[in-house]
Amino acid sequence: MNHHRRSLKDTSKNCFGPRAGLGHARPAGCRNKKFRMMDGLLKFVVGILIIALMATSAHAVRVKDLVNITGVRNNQLIGFGLVIGLANTGDRATNVFFSIQTIVNMLQKLGVTVPSERVAQLQFKNIAVVMVTANMPPFSRQGDNIDVTVSSIGDSVSLQGGTLLMTPLKGPDSVTYAVAQGPVSIGGFVVQGAAQGVQKNHPTVGRIANGAVVEKEIPNDFNVKKEIYLSLKRADFTTASRIAQAVNTDVKEVIATPLDGRTLHLKVPPFYRDNTSGFVTRIERLQVNPDTVARVIIDERTGTVVMGENVRISTVAVAHGSLFVQIKEEPVVSQPPPLSETGETVIVPRTRVTAEEGEDRLIVVPEGIGIGEVVNALNAIGVNPRDLIAILQAIKAAGSLHAELSII
Repeated sequence: MNHHRRSLKDTSKNCFGPRAGLGHARPAGCRNKKFRMMDGLLKFVVGILIIALMATSAHAVRVKDLVNITGVRNNQLIGFGLVIGLANTGDRATNVFFSIQTIVNMLQKLGVTVPSERVAQLQFKNIAVVMVTANMPPFSRQGDNIDVTVSSIGDSVSLQGGTLLMTPLKGPDSVTYAVAQGPVSIGGFVVQGAAQGVQKNHPTVGRIANGAVVEKEIPNDFNVKKEIYLSLKRADFTTASRIAQAVNTDVKEVIATPLDGRTLHLKVPPFYRDNTSGFVTRIERLQVNPDTVARVIIDERTGTVVMGENVRISTVAVAHGSLFVQIKEEPVVSQPPPLSETGETVIVPRTRVTAEEGEDRLIVVPEGIGIGEVVNALNAIGVNPRDLIAILQAIKAAGSLHAELSII
């Protein structure tokens, strides 16, 4: 037994002692043991790194989802047009006089002359005047198709089956950027009878998919920009600082500077000159943990309570009880005696009111270190969402709710 122990001791010295240095070959068992130890250590380190990466990116959000690029936006267009081909559901000329003027102007442009004395006699029940609106996406090119929305502005009953005539769509500068035309789809119907009607969806508003063609491009020189500005969708100084830090760390150069809680200024690196789009693509993929304001949203109409991650509650004592009032009507029929000539049968109301007060409990809600602890502490009181609204309002009034309370 002692000899066996000495053998193990000698083997250990041979594996890790001074005799196992340079010039001395290690036994095969020592090499296998060393490899097993290194393999276990490597797996442990990799596991720690994976856990660390998961912890750091658990709440990370792409920069693309947090900011907008200043100058890259939709452009709203508007136009005034005519929808024809309606089945007696168009505008009535007696109420919408400008529809007749619009029709006369269109006919004159097409070479049809309408005598002035006959204009007042025109009656069109299959035509409706409409406003046409569209959003022109950024970087739209000539010939691109965009969707348009057609809305009646007269007393038309329905645009079902109508066709929009060629309508110029203009921007705020009164320049025509697109032209719309095509059949209108309302996704519903309306049927009206003498005494009753049936309607599905909204028949006086329709859409034309790819109904407008871009005729004029909005000039842009995005790729040659030497600097860009990022605008946060929700202003926050901490989030802006984190985005700037993430950009500077990624490019290994100080090029991003937060100007305020919403705007960041970025200088395009020399490597991306004349390729600003590539630089934007690079920074949009960066992961950032956005900071949020501690906020509690209360909807009293539905009894909904939503609390953010950073909501904290200081130690506070809460007592909550309920009062139940039940009112029950039991009418009693009172009849006169038999063979009575003067009496009559009457109904005598009888009301029973019962009031019961629920159990009052004084519970100390400890200081919450997170949203989970706050929810568990409030659920311990055993209240429903509507009672929870009253409790949160009272805690806020007491100064123990460290969050913004918004009632919608």
